[in-house]
Amino acid sequence: MAFLSSMNVVGSGLTAQQHRLDVISENITNINTPRTEDGGPYRRKVVVMEEEGTPSPFRQAILRAMGQEPSGQMGGVRISRVEEDPSDFKLRYDPTHPDANEDGYVELPNVNMIKEMTDAMAASQAYSANVTAFNTLKAVVAKGLEIGK
Repeated sequence: MAFLSSMNVVGSGLTAQQHRLDVISENITNINTPRTEDGGPYRRKVVVMEEEGTPSPFRQAILRAMGQEPSGQMGGVRISRVEEDPSDFKLRYDPTHPDANEDGYVELPNVNMIKEMTDAMAASQAYSANVTAFNTLKAVVAKGLEIGK
């Protein structure tokens, strides 16, 4: 049953990296959004992940049925929250823009395309690493099943 725990770890990594890519895509999409419903320019969002230490209720039931006590040491990752980046907005001089202040400057989102692309590449590589781990786990399980024949 240890492979189920490994699958949960890999699955949590895949889910977390996919969510991270979704947030990065949102940031890139709003790179030129000077006005939001809340007022002011779009503020960059950042995904905060943390270690997942609590087994699922299903996993807890399986462990109890096997006579084991569930521990908090599961592994994996989860999205704890999505925060807004507190860094300053960019200013661009454009006195004709409807959102320009009295000095003629427009506040633009604090999204940096280079940073977003770097984060997207890192998330994509982490996602690929999780896919590789899943495929390796799948091969190990298949070999284990062949031994039992």
